[in-house]
Amino acid sequence: MGGQNFERPRRLLDQGVGVADDYGDANGKDVLQAQGVAKQLARGGDGAGDNAPITVDVALKDYKRDLEARGANPYNAESPRVHLTAVLLATPVLLLTATELRKWRDGLLGKIKPATINRVCRCLCAALEQARQHDERIQNRQAWEVGLVRLPDAQEARNVILSDDKVRDFVSTAYAHDHQLELLVDTLAVTGARPSQAVRLRVEDFHDDPLRPKLMMPKSAKGGGRNRAKKKHERYSVPTTVQLATNLRQVAKGRADDAPLLLQSSGTPWGANPGQTYHRQIDKIVAAIGLDPSVVTIYALRHSSIVRMLLQNIPIRLVASLHNTSVQMIERTYSKYITEHSDDISRKALLRCVPPIGDNVIAIAGRSTETVGRANELATAESRRQPSVAS
Repeated sequence: MGGQNFERPRRLLDQGVGVADDYGDANGKDVLQAQGVAKQLARGGDGAGDNAPITVDVALKDYKRDLEARGANPYNAESPRVHLTAVLLATPVLLLTATELRKWRDGLLGKIKPATINRVCRCLCAALEQARQHDERIQNRQAWEVGLVRLPDAQEARNVILSDDKVRDFVSTAYAHDHQLELLVDTLAVTGARPSQAVRLRVEDFHDDPLRPKLMMPKSAKGGGRNRAKKKHERYSVPTTVQLATNLRQVAKGRADDAPLLLQSSGTPWGANPGQTYHRQIDKIVAAIGLDPSVVTIYALRHSSIVRMLLQNIPIRLVASLHNTSVQMIERTYSKYITEHSDDISRKALLRCVPPIGDNVIAIAGRSTETVGRANELATAESRRQPSVAS
């Protein structure tokens, strides 16, 4: 096999279950051996009945069905599958060890970004934990809690803030690539919504007005909980520019109210995971405007929108509502970026220590001492002309 053996718990060895090498090249023999272990643990069953141990593959399938039932994103159950070996997929959850999971996680380094590894591991942990809750034989929670612990210093979100000029370049360059993509990009730039929200807009969500157009943006249903489906049907009002409204009016004309407002150039909806469709085009657009696609993503439009509003002194509670997030999240995520991009504003409040002129008169910034002195003389003369008030 692969040449490295990883020790299984002693109690399983006593049952006649041997060792496994989950890191050799995937082949039919390895998969059959893993399936054989599952059958043995079923105690004489054929491995397909209700008593069969839950494998990693089955755990991910069950997790996907649960996500769909709750109105959540099923992609969270698909993302780990892309990176798992055939042997690990066929391994019963109750046989997983921290060592092999850690080895698998570390094997992804250099292949995908550390932040992506952390997200994939979180999704796999959720699937394994759900399997544990449905099978009391699974007692090895520590395997994924220890083996799939998050990588340190992995930047989970690169909240890149773009200047207004760069945002305009982003939108105009998108138009040169694909008009329908440009419309999506423009909507994201103006509203600051998440892509997964904007692609769920319906024609009826566009409230046209010559002066005050707006969109009724679907909520994201982020934050967990069991009421995701209900949240995703809720809407909140977001103002748009007249220019964006003009473009939306053209694509909405003559279409059914419940039809998707934003479509791909093929005329089909963007789907629940639009990033899978547009990510290569966005990379080209980012490169075309002189930025690094490995750093700048389409989410930079959302981050820039939030910071733009904060720098315009819009109350943080309103900024949070318009971006379907919380005040706490904005304070935690954007504080450091605000200070970096608010130099002009903060400088207006700096204390300027100017030597006194005359009797307790301080020169005003930008005015000469002669001007200030003359103003002081006029003020003194005016006060002498005022009638005194009897005590």
